[in-house]
Amino acid sequence: MHRLLRALVLPVLLGMSALPAHATIVTVFGSLSDGVNNYNNVVNAAGAIASHDKLDSIPPGTSIVRPDYTITRNGGGFLSPTTYGNLSGQVIDISPFGSTGVGAIDSGVTLTFSSAVNAIGFEVGDWGTCCQPSTLFISFDDGAPIQVGRSEVFGDVFFDGLAEVFVGAFDDTSSFSKVQFWGDGIGEFLVFGGTIHYALLDQGSLPPPNDVPEPASLALLGLGAMGIAGARRRARRNG
Repeated sequence: MHRLLRALVLPVLLGMSALPAHATIVTVFGSLSDGVNNYNNVVNAAGAIASHDKLDSIPPGTSIVRPDYTITRNGGGFLSPTTYGNLSGQVIDISPFGSTGVGAIDSGVTLTFSSAVNAIGFEVGDWGTCCQPSTLFISFDDGAPIQVGRSEVFGDVFFDGLAEVFVGAFDDTSSFSKVQFWGDGIGEFLVFGGTIHYALLDQGSLPPPNDVPEPASLALLGLGAMGIAGARRRARRNG
């Protein structure tokens, strides 16, 4: 499989992890521009409104307080926002330490929302540049870690030749107010941030993972959401 295609496909296949019956999570990653556009298309197709918060002019401290959410370190400690490459806003250093998997969770960040959401997106920089295997994880409301994607060799998760990706996650069967994110490539440099995207989707507004063709992408998830929305509109007219 072509390297770029593999980088696009794997996160969807990996993100459709087996979870408790009450939750169906889809996680994806892709290029910055395509990722944001497709994220917005998915949210719009689901009939929701996406919020976008660019991290900018943020002073250092133990927490970053935004209008709708607060960012802290999973293990506590200081946050010193900086910039990275083409990422759209400031970023936080979440360079992994500890041990692989959940053993590296303290190196990551927590986003605590004032109101429940079930769709989130953000940017990650310098992933896949060393220390493989290097895996990204996300967790909702202290639930089981969900694998977003995994880098096996240098550059296999690059887009347009850059170590910059957009990460998105959706759950239309539930909602969450706490998001934890981290990587486990012990020894690599890793940053999180840019612009934080979030929304609350109606339950059942996205196709279940089994209905998304494989190989799949965030764009296909959006097409599935549009199909469901269209079917609901027809049902209302006929009803």
